[in-house]
Amino acid sequence: MSQDNRSHLSEDQIDSIVNRLVDRVRREIQLQAVPPADVIRGTWQDSTGLRGLVGAGASRIGTAGSVPDGASGLASYIDHTLLKPTATRAQIVKVCEEARAHTFASVCVNTTWIRLVADLLRGCPTKPIAVVGFPLGAMVSTAKAAETRTAISDGAEEIDMVINIGWLKSGEHDRVYDDISGVVKAAAGKPVKVILETAMLSREEKIAGCAISRAAGAAFVKTSTGFGGGGATAEDIALMRAVVGPDIGVKASGGVRTAADARKMIAAGADRLGASASVAIVTGGTGKGGY
Repeated sequence: MSQDNRSHLSEDQIDSIVNRLVDRVRREIQLQAVPPADVIRGTWQDSTGLRGLVGAGASRIGTAGSVPDGASGLASYIDHTLLKPTATRAQIVKVCEEARAHTFASVCVNTTWIRLVADLLRGCPTKPIAVVGFPLGAMVSTAKAAETRTAISDGAEEIDMVINIGWLKSGEHDRVYDDISGVVKAAAGKPVKVILETAMLSREEKIAGCAISRAAGAAFVKTSTGFGGGGATAEDIALMRAVVGPDIGVKASGGVRTAADARKMIAAGADRLGASASVAIVTGGTGKGGY
């Protein structure tokens, strides 16, 4: 959605739209059962306001449960991740070498390393990805947008941003929307994933976060940073997929350490996996994980 379109939506309109979606989804959920994706898509389509808010083009199509055969078939789903503050240049180089060897979807790093990663991955299908506003999401929106522009300039092909959790939990939906849409604009057409940090949110807040992310032009919603305590669950993935429908991506991140974990997330509706135990996943081993 363009900034021009955003200007026609007041704070009250955004709150009303998000609250209506949360209420409708909650009514569909009985005893923690997640409704089918087509039920939630109907929720969007039934309301002119909802349809108008999310009318901007989506850039991803969800797999909604198509699970690859064999551990090696999982590689194209995986964002091979190294986000530890202690990561060294040698470790970043090793992660890129592993990504080339296994043809992972991407290498995901902090912005300080993205230029190096882009150079090391040049000529290979694995994409360099940068995290923005990581891991707290609590900095001012202008800082997130500036970090995004720098990351794109340095070679990032995708951006994983952390939502402002405090604003979401406060019900300040217009500020959350502006925060995300500012990063989407700064990314200049590159896909943006919005990290919700689901372990910190209620079901209603997860639904609202997904709704706002979709409305603001995100290409993906993502479960976790891996630093916030708790990680991806199949239940959260199914809920997120149900809310956003098939038109944008869902990324399971945090605690995905084995091929069995990966398949469970894909079956629930994930079409991207964030993992640091990526090599163990695709070779059928086990990994400690830890970003």
